[in-house]
Amino acid sequence: MSPCPEEAAMRREVVKRIETVVKDLWPAADVQIFGSFSTGLYLPTSDIDLVVFGKWERPPLQLLEQALRKHNVAEPCSIKVLDKATVPIIKLTDQETEVKVDISFNMETGVRAAELIKNYMKKYSLLPYLILVLKQFLLQRDLNEVFTGGISSYSLILMAISFLQLHPRIDARRADENLGMLLVEFFELYGRNFNYLKTGIRIKEGGAYIAKEEIMKAMTSGYRPSMLCIEDPLLPGNDVGRSSYGAMQVKQVFDYAYIVLSHAVSPLARSYPNRDSESTLGRIIKVTQEVIDYRRWIKEKWGGKAPPAPEPGETSLLAPVTRALWHLVCKPLLSAISRACCLPGGVPPLETKWTRFTIPPPTLGVAPVACRQVGIEGAPALKAVHHMSSPAIPSASPNPLSSPHLYHKMLHVRNSGDGKTGHYQLRVLSKRRSVSESGRLPVGMRVRCPQANVPCL
Repeated sequence: MSPCPEEAAMRREVVKRIETVVKDLWPAADVQIFGSFSTGLYLPTSDIDLVVFGKWERPPLQLLEQALRKHNVAEPCSIKVLDKATVPIIKLTDQETEVKVDISFNMETGVRAAELIKNYMKKYSLLPYLILVLKQFLLQRDLNEVFTGGISSYSLILMAISFLQLHPRIDARRADENLGMLLVEFFELYGRNFNYLKTGIRIKEGGAYIAKEEIMKAMTSGYRPSMLCIEDPLLPGNDVGRSSYGAMQVKQVFDYAYIVLSHAVSPLARSYPNRDSESTLGRIIKVTQEVIDYRRWIKEKWGGKAPPAPEPGETSLLAPVTRALWHLVCKPLLSAISRACCLPGGVPPLETKWTRFTIPPPTLGVAPVACRQVGIEGAPALKAVHHMSSPAIPSASPNPLSSPHLYHKMLHVRNSGDGKTGHYQLRVLSKRRSVSESGRLPVGMRVRCPQANVPCL
């Protein structure tokens, strides 16, 4: 899934061919790369974003289109001129490699955005791995483009940056942090805990969650914050998620991924019939055979030799990533859960006093489940669940909210008997919701049990 040298070489050839055509037309023009190819965060099927800088009164879209057709750079039926779009571009598919290319004119924001992302990649070394997995996850669901009902790559990257900036655990930004836990926590935050109705995301000045009313004050007259409101760090007043009309569909699939992965790393996963047939990451991410063959063809043509044969049981290009995540993430995670829950072969840590569970809200297309184990306090290799407590909002944020991004409520469960009868007293910490007369917990609440081996209510 990560870019390989052969793919980079192939893409450079595509850029070179287009640059040659541009230079023949305008020798003084400057062709620059931006977007995912510039940052290195591209998938095998990602397009190439190019911008041509020059002195024109109007973008010469038709002139460049004719030149590209004349030199047979693109497939004839693939060249499209979108001169009515907000940013006029030429879309094409390279004749030789089938790589899609978008060409714009004199758009400096794209280049500046690429530099911004590179700077954050240096600051957060785990950001590229998180982004590549999330992009593939959205790609296979056709939610990686705004016009297909998803969100843009730029919006996704800014969401990931904000996630790392405001993570309540300081060690979450370390290079050796558990990638699997970060992925689950990302899905938990944006799948169920983030308040899309009232909260916007700010990246600059260290990051913050801010009220949409504050964002609207800086916006151009006539515009309102969108559902997925992300303040543009480069253009004040611009909402990056403004065109993401399908943001709630993305929220829904994030919630689905959180449920699936939480199940996959729970102690009960050992009894699943498909536990050996697929990897943990493979439960939410798949790669088509067409993409596998395409990458193999790239390696054969630009690498001089075929890629090594996959190990037994590995049928996708995610195998190397899955193997690494298993050894670095899932194996230690299951070991920690085993020790904390007193499973066979595990020793309970002396400091373990609480076991934390989550009862998730019902999700469209997914039946509600009575109990989801998310994390265990006291386990040495298992960190606290993300956003159990509201992260501090930087003081630089205007009119900061106490916890605008959280929906979950907290309860304490206290043993009222002798520790054997299983009778518990519930104390509601939130006044907004209470336990019903039947004793059933409201959906979305979290429960703490005083013993690691006490079943979840």
